[in-house]
Amino acid sequence: MAANPVGYVSLEEYLTTEYEPDCDYVDGVLEDRNVGKQKHGETQLLLGAWLLSQRATHGKKPITEQRVRISSGRVRIPDVCLIEPNDRDETIQRPPALWVEILSPDDRFSRVARKLQEVLDFGVPTIWIVDPYDREAWIGTRDSGIVEAKDHVLRCPALRLEVKLEDVIPAAD
Repeated sequence: MAANPVGYVSLEEYLTTEYEPDCDYVDGVLEDRNVGKQKHGETQLLLGAWLLSQRATHGKKPITEQRVRISSGRVRIPDVCLIEPNDRDETIQRPPALWVEILSPDDRFSRVARKLQEVLDFGVPTIWIVDPYDREAWIGTRDSGIVEAKDHVLRCPALRLEVKLEDVIPAAD
């Protein structure tokens, strides 16, 4: 068997290894995710709790930091997503109904946008991007691309969800 290129990790190795913090897998390369900041974590908790409170409306299971295999060589990890209640895969194989990405101060929007385009191409119908530091948000769909939520309301009409940004991010300093 040929030696692995420097830095290359097989998909099988990635799927059977725990990383702290977890990282995305892109064609054999591990990509760090910017996590661990307080506003990021609090926003993740608030959004996850709000989505859980709305479960009777949308009928999905909210889950945080879940590995999602978006192609044969890529596994991405949303901060929060909504999946089918009966989905028990350790690595999700089907597009979540909603994908939530929470920006950290070190995130570059261009890198996040490229990643989220992959997610839309995989078939995720709606993405919410939340920046708790600048108190901004965007909504992504295949039809409209990624557009700013100028009224600071996150919407997902297919799941009958609508929430004011101020209700799911920490209070301003």
